Amino acid sequence: MKKTIALLLALAMFCCLFAGCGGQGGNTIKIGVYEPQSGDNGAGGKQEILGMQYANSLTPTVEIGGKTYNVELVYADNESSTDKAVSAATTLVSAGCSVVLGSYGSSVSIAASDTFAAAGIPAIGVTCTNPQVTEGNDHYFRICFLDPFQGTVLANFAYEKLGASTVYCLGQLGNDYDQGLINYFKEAAEALGMTVITAEFPENNSDFTSYLTTAKNEGADVIFAPCSTSYAQLIVEQTAAQGLNIPLLAGDTWDSNVILNAAQGKDSQIYVSTFYAEGGDPDFEAGIKEWIKGDATNLANNGGDDMVAAVTVMGYDAYYTALEALKAAGSTKPADVKAALPGVTYTGVSGAIAFNEIGDAERDTAYIKMANTETGAWDFVAVQGVN
Repeated sequence: MKKTIALLLALAMFCCLFAGCGGQGGNTIKIGVYEPQSGDNGAGGKQEILGMQYANSLTPTVEIGGKTYNVELVYADNESSTDKAVSAATTLVSAGCSVVLGSYGSSVSIAASDTFAAAGIPAIGVTCTNPQVTEGNDHYFRICFLDPFQGTVLANFAYEKLGASTVYCLGQLGNDYDQGLINYFKEAAEALGMTVITAEFPENNSDFTSYLTTAKNEGADVIFAPCSTSYAQLIVEQTAAQGLNIPLLAGDTWDSNVILNAAQGKDSQIYVSTFYAEGGDPDFEAGIKEWIKGDATNLANNGGDDMVAAVTVMGYDAYYTALEALKAAGSTKPADVKAALPGVTYTGVSGAIAFNEIGDAERDTAYIKMANTETGAWDFVAVQGVN
């Protein structure tokens, strides 16, 4: 009897080894999802993940070197914190991921970069727009536009469409995304002859009254505040409470239903630059809306409605870009995927994706949207480029 049990156990172990016990064997490829699911950027991170999950639900397998692999998404919550970045990245390294997607938030992407580099694992940034993400390395790529472009686009819009001559810029102290985008905006705005006033608020700040009062007293025509949604919501609410009739301008982080909910019913003017405008691909949108509404968790992670966020579209395109890299590599080895990535091209929902010599996407347009405070939706304003 003991011999029989031992034989059965040995056979079970043998089967697991070759068949992939629990879906973790030789027929599974792992893609890391390095995104915030909590903290200041948790709402945006969850929406970015939704795009990856939807893509995975449609295309759960990939053909690599003549063999079909199941694609498993492995998650690591960086908690929107540079202090948690390395441990989250290490989780994905330990899991044996062939490529990593993320993160929403440039600061956490930069903080985890060395960990991915040391492990030889390539990363594909989805909406991390700060130039430092890809500078000086050969393992980090990205599919979004960069802040030098976005800052110039927003400065042009403030000058040409909003008629601004004085802009008050407000960002979180020490935040790479906030301060980087403000810097590029300031350079472009001053080149156009605008006066730019800058201010910084500390982490965990909740009262923006004094900053908004200063903006008013300085005669600001526009308040530019490219911060996380948790702070943005407070800025929207407190601007309305003070009765300030000053347009609010921000980058891609404000493209969220969190902002729309905060602005609804208020006398607010809010403009954002982003990667995609709803209505750009009706077939895609119909499918993902049905998928979001069909699952309570998906609906909650999307902020409680079926609005298609630009970051969700970018997450979707990032997943397929990763699949193209795996197919081009003909291998599951991270080193082979990294070597293949520079030559990868993909036409996604957000447009054509190709990488330059630094690993950045070749993007030359952004979408400007305005919050409709009556309908609680974004209204398309313009496609904005750099003059």
